[in-house]
Amino acid sequence: MAPRKPQNGRKGVTIPKRVGQREEINYGTPAAPDFGPLARDRIPVRAMAEKDLQALVAIDRRITGRDRTEYYRRKVDEALHESGVRVSLVAEIDGVPVGFVMARVDLGEFGHIATTAVMDTIGVDTEYRDRGVGRALLSQLLINLATLRVERILTNLEWRDHELLGFLDRCGFQTSQELGFDRAIA
Repeated sequence: MAPRKPQNGRKGVTIPKRVGQREEINYGTPAAPDFGPLARDRIPVRAMAEKDLQALVAIDRRITGRDRTEYYRRKVDEALHESGVRVSLVAEIDGVPVGFVMARVDLGEFGHIATTAVMDTIGVDTEYRDRGVGRALLSQLLINLATLRVERILTNLEWRDHELLGFLDRCGFQTSQELGFDRAIA
């Protein structure tokens, strides 16, 4: 087989067939850890329950400065009673809810789980920001969804919410090929 010609006039690189001498691998020494603990390993994350409603409202009130009790009452009811598959989660520190993620996966044809999930809301108590709570929630959500063979997760947010945009970017989210448009009627 003839060697490949270098592209763009570059000189080719000769790759030796054998580099250095053979060395025996010592399996007797303890290996260094490949990675540290994940956020979900450090912060307990559990399934959302009806008892979490007031804590979710309180977290949201600290974030937004508004009382959205009715919104969260509807969302918790939807997550726990109307969704085909329960995937919404709550993160706790010392037994106290400090964050939550509300998501849904619909049942498709013949009761099969849809391959796309929707993340409606994510919130972390302002007192617990930058402690890995959001990452723990999202990490556990993605593991749960992967177990269900969900392939994608979608979410919408205000494009001026730079903090949330940055967080989602750091967690691997990318802009979608779809754009939503909004226009006032009157």
